[in-house]
Amino acid sequence: MKLSKIDLSSVLAVGHSNGQLGLLIDRGAEVEFIEIAAPEAAKHGLQMVDFIANTDSTELNGAIELPEIAPCGEPIAMMSVDSQMARAIGYNEEEQVLQIEFSSGSVYQYSDVEPEIWESLQDADSTGRFFNSEIKGYYSSQRVDEPA
Repeated sequence: MKLSKIDLSSVLAVGHSNGQLGLLIDRGAEVEFIEIAAPEAAKHGLQMVDFIANTDSTELNGAIELPEIAPCGEPIAMMSVDSQMARAIGYNEEEQVLQIEFSSGSVYQYSDVEPEIWESLQDADSTGRFFNSEIKGYYSSQRVDEPA
């Protein structure tokens, strides 16, 4: 892993709405609000960075946990895909939960996935390439099948 030094000391607050990450930035003489396109997971990631950076390392042992995702209550209708990575994909628009059945047979749900991402996944030339560039690492996930 290559690490890069970043300075977030001017970021005063973060928020997320409608696929936009809002940042309140201290510019010295003024405070600026900017929005950039980003998934909900970006806000959670920044909150985790803030927590880790502002907690004594002796208190962190076991304290870092990813948020629990409640499995979607209703079964999600799945559609087959022509992909080496996945067998089928499905989406619950009301709960914004994406479900993927991978070629291995494991099934994962991804939370707070915007409808636009679901549409783009269905239209993608490569399900695996789209998953790796737009979903993996950007959304909280949970395995929902029973491991073999």
